[in-house]
Amino acid sequence: MAGMGAGAPVNGAAGTKSGGGGVLLAVIYVTALFFIWAFVTNLIDPLVKSMKVVYTLTDFETQLNQFAFFIAYGVMSIPSGAYLAKNGYAKSIILGLIGIVVGCLIAWSTTFSHNFITVLLGLFVAASGITLLQVAANPLIASMGDPKESHFRLNLSQAFNSMGAYLGGIFGARFLLQGPLFEQDVVITETMKTAGLGFVTNVYLMIAGILALFTLAVFLVRNTITHHAPKMAAHTESPFKALQSKWANLGSLGIFLYVGAEVCVISGMIFFLEQKQILNVPSQVAGFVGPIFMLFAMFGRFGGSVLLRYVKATTMLSIVAACAAALCGVVIATYQMPATPLGGSVTLPGQFVAPLTMGFVPGVAAILIGLFNSIMFPTIFTLTLERSSAPASATSGLMCMAICGGGFISILYGFTVDQFVAHFPIGARSLAFVVPMVCYLYVLWFSMAAKRAPIHAIQEDAVAGGH
Repeated sequence: MAGMGAGAPVNGAAGTKSGGGGVLLAVIYVTALFFIWAFVTNLIDPLVKSMKVVYTLTDFETQLNQFAFFIAYGVMSIPSGAYLAKNGYAKSIILGLIGIVVGCLIAWSTTFSHNFITVLLGLFVAASGITLLQVAANPLIASMGDPKESHFRLNLSQAFNSMGAYLGGIFGARFLLQGPLFEQDVVITETMKTAGLGFVTNVYLMIAGILALFTLAVFLVRNTITHHAPKMAAHTESPFKALQSKWANLGSLGIFLYVGAEVCVISGMIFFLEQKQILNVPSQVAGFVGPIFMLFAMFGRFGGSVLLRYVKATTMLSIVAACAAALCGVVIATYQMPATPLGGSVTLPGQFVAPLTMGFVPGVAAILIGLFNSIMFPTIFTLTLERSSAPASATSGLMCMAICGGGFISILYGFTVDQFVAHFPIGARSLAFVVPMVCYLYVLWFSMAAKRAPIHAIQEDAVAGGH
């Protein structure tokens, strides 16, 4: 999930600074942060499937994984900004990494507690560290090196972010969904559940160890990071001040719903694809296929960046929102469609050969949503900054807090699946796409309303990353 991360804005001017011998290494480390938080974030998607099976959860309870993670954006954004302002970039990055390590260790401790709550606590702590990283990393990478190449560095770091999102999903499918527990039509035993939980805790212990070493490496170049960091703003407005602006509220709601739609689609992707009337594949294979959503998002970011040079941002946002909503409509409309064989077969990631059926229509439609999600976050972000009457720092801060929509919309999606299952046991997951569709329809309305709204020059720097 896209992203599936968005960087909270920090105002500051990146001065022209001479490069030191260690600046290249520092740039590499800071760029790696974009990969790290995307990897950890998108590891949750296969984790959702694993926790549902291990703890026999409802879909609502399963989506608490996403809620525990994304709620940190709403809770920790302001404290993270305050910590950054007081202690600077290097200390903020180190503390953010330590937060992820501690969160992973808490998740690992579930091997002793055997309690789902421990997993949720670990996800919240890890996400709190990621929030602090994002507050610092976007303006920092823009300032490190030649100012003329700042856009190149930002785009490069976003490319690593997309790569981390894809590989996090693949890695999770490989190591969190292994073993007989996730085979089709298996009779689940307590021994299988214990083994499945062991896979989860071992993965988080391994990530904690690797990130602890990386944190040490960043600590060794902390002085270089501090030297090349942008100047801190003398005063940053509270995000709550932006609540006085109509467009800051509309844009923040757009971010809330967009992130929520993306997160609920990708977190439910494994459950959706493995269904007999869709792809009829094992959970692990579905886990390998699902991250293609993030690959489409990466392609869309690059292609969208080019198209935005020729197409108005409001028009582009209208197009992608309409297409995303339409794809949700395809999934909903085919909820009763049988998986009629079409002849031939398709080799899926994981070297699984699946018969080609009509179930591929909604399956491909769901994955293609990633392509149209790609430019939504930065486009909503900039359109809002141009129209908000509140200071840019307050407006962008409010929008970054709104990323917590990933948690709230996810549990709404899980609740919706649970309700539909009672009446449509086969097509419930398809019908639940009504939740992201409504979110995309709001983004469509927002884009059309933004066309008619007056714009103004953004008076302050506000750096945002893509979710």
